Amino acid sequence: MDKHFIHIKDLTKDEIFDLIALAKKLKSKFHNKNDFKHFHNKSLAMIFAKPSARTRISFETGFTWMGGHALFLGPNDIGIGKREAIKDIARVVSRYNDIIMARLFSHDHILELAEYSDSPVVNGLTDYNHPCQIMADILTISEHRNSLDDLHVCYVGDGNNIVHSWLQLAAQLPMKFTCVCPEGFTPDVETVELAKANGGSEIVITHDPINGVKGADVIYTDVWASMGQKDQAVEREKVFADFQVNGEMITRTGKDTLFMHCLPAERGRETTDEVMEADYSVVFDQAENRLHAQNAIMVTLTSK
Repeated sequence: MDKHFIHIKDLTKDEIFDLIALAKKLKSKFHNKNDFKHFHNKSLAMIFAKPSARTRISFETGFTWMGGHALFLGPNDIGIGKREAIKDIARVVSRYNDIIMARLFSHDHILELAEYSDSPVVNGLTDYNHPCQIMADILTISEHRNSLDDLHVCYVGDGNNIVHSWLQLAAQLPMKFTCVCPEGFTPDVETVELAKANGGSEIVITHDPINGVKGADVIYTDVWASMGQKDQAVEREKVFADFQVNGEMITRTGKDTLFMHCLPAERGRETTDEVMEADYSVVFDQAENRLHAQNAIMVTLTSK
C-alpha cells in the first residue's frame, strides 16, 4: 500500500482483500469493546473544506477508540486553497500530526497535500472520488454476500465521485459494474476506460433505467444534486425523474438485490422511504462500516 490513501486504483487486488479482512477484525474488536490502542499518543488532523456528519463522526470516533486524538479543522480554520499555499499547509500540519484526513472540493488539492505531507494523507472525499466510502461499500457487500465472485453492482443516478471510485475498484476486482444515468451525466471518460482496460470487469454505461438494472446484485444510488450543485436541484429533479430507485425498480432486477446509498438520502427523490426501510436495504450497515474501513486504512498506512 502506498504512503497515502488517495485512490482505489492505487491498491492491488490483494491489498483490497487485506483491508477488508482487517476491517472485519477491527469491527469485531470495536463491538466487543476490546482495547486497541494502535494510535496511543498519536494525532489525526481532519481538514474539512466540505462538511459532513458521517465523515467527521466516523473518523473521530474510530481514531479515539484506537487511542489517538482527532483534531477537527473546519473551513474557517484552514481555508485550504485560499489563505495560503496548500504545500505550506501540508508541511506544517504534517509536522504537528501523525495522519491527515482531508475532505475537499478540488481533487488537485488532495494531490498537492499528499505530495508535500510527511505524514500519510487519507482522502475523505473530493469532487472526483470517494475511496473511503467504496471500501466501506465493498466491506458491506462482502458481509452480506459472503463472496465477491460474480458480483454485479448497478449504480443509478449521476455519474459522480462515487461512480469514479467504483470504476477504479472494478479496475482491480473483476465484476460487472453498470452505471445507469441520464444523458449528459455520464462518469469521467478516462476513468471508464481505466476500468475497461484493467481487472477483467464488464463495464456498462447506459441511459436505460428499465433494462439497465436487470440482474443486479446491488442497486446503489446517491443524491441527484450534491453539495455545490444545489442551485441545479430543480432542473436535476426533472432530468432524473425516471431514475428514482423505488420498489418497482428493485423488482426489475429479478434477483434478491441489496440496496445501497452513501447517505445523506433525500427520501422521495433519488429513492423512496419504502426502499430505504426495506429488509434488503443495507444503507446503515454501509454507514457503520465507514468507521471500520477507515480504521483499517489508517492502521495499514501506519504499520510499515
